[in-house]
Amino acid sequence: MAGRFAPRPTRATVRGGHVAVPAGAAAGIPRQSAAPARVRRWVPDGPLDLGLTLGPLRRGPGDPTFRAAPDGSVWRACRTPAGPGTLRVRAYSGEVLGEAWGPGAVWLLDALPGLLGAADTPDAFVPRHRVVALARHRRPGLRLTRTGLVLESLIPSVLEQKVTTVEAYAAWRTLVRTYGEPAPGPAPGRMYVMPAPRTWALIPSWDWHRAGVDDKRASTILRAVRVAVRMEEAARMEPGAARARLEVVPGIGPWTSAEVVQRSHGAADAVTVGDLHLPGIVGWALAGDRTADDAEMLRLLEPYAGQRHRAARLILLSGRVPPRRAPRMAVRDIGNL
Repeated sequence: MAGRFAPRPTRATVRGGHVAVPAGAAAGIPRQSAAPARVRRWVPDGPLDLGLTLGPLRRGPGDPTFRAAPDGSVWRACRTPAGPGTLRVRAYSGEVLGEAWGPGAVWLLDALPGLLGAADTPDAFVPRHRVVALARHRRPGLRLTRTGLVLESLIPSVLEQKVTTVEAYAAWRTLVRTYGEPAPGPAPGRMYVMPAPRTWALIPSWDWHRAGVDDKRASTILRAVRVAVRMEEAARMEPGAARARLEVVPGIGPWTSAEVVQRSHGAADAVTVGDLHLPGIVGWALAGDRTADDAEMLRLLEPYAGQRHRAARLILLSGRVPPRRAPRMAVRDIGNL
């Protein structure tokens, strides 16, 4: 991908970071590419930064479902309720152009405003700390995306359980490229739509192993895709009810459900609990306490009740992280066992 995340990426800082989207050479909405299946123009009601808003949807620099192109456009390959689809989004002078291809094109364009934060309420956020206020001032285009899709966030989140981001992203790339299908339309090279639920269920055990996915994470994904319809129904629920629905599946806990609804629902208050790095980063930024645990993190974020996820993202974007005292978590490769 063209951009990169903030320095020293961790599981938490990658998700709080953003994708660098080039400004592009043109000054206005460009001509349409050859015969797009569907086109939509949309005008946001305030500043919009595509990299900040859509960045959390990228699962590593080689994510086959996401690209930020040199011309300033962002591409997504999705499996929608209507089928696979490819979406190209580009912003110019306060206007957004969306182009979509494939059976899911209409669904993707209908969901475009939500994807770009139309349902978000950034003006409701009141900074209570200087570091948060400065981060918000410097990132006025931050909106919380709402994809309306559950499995596309659930499966990679399960892959990220208790492993390094390097391992999780490699597993996602391998499985999507092996079992997914090429993205419809003129998508950049090697973009793929993630596998259908039935395809996930038919992946043999040795291919999970080769992708570096242990039996526990693979079994959790298999349990989820077997009830895929019920999982996707959660997109139409309130975030709390959606999390409860997801956590019925063994292997999906509060950490995973929060990571999902942050993306599928744009849940501004779904702070991630159980993360290896986030409590220390929040504790350091707000109180100079690098040893903060989940309970202390939640206490520090209490003034932001209703907007705790947004506050955590702004803290991550501030760059205020504690100095490293230990080596990085070792990368394992169970495919070599």
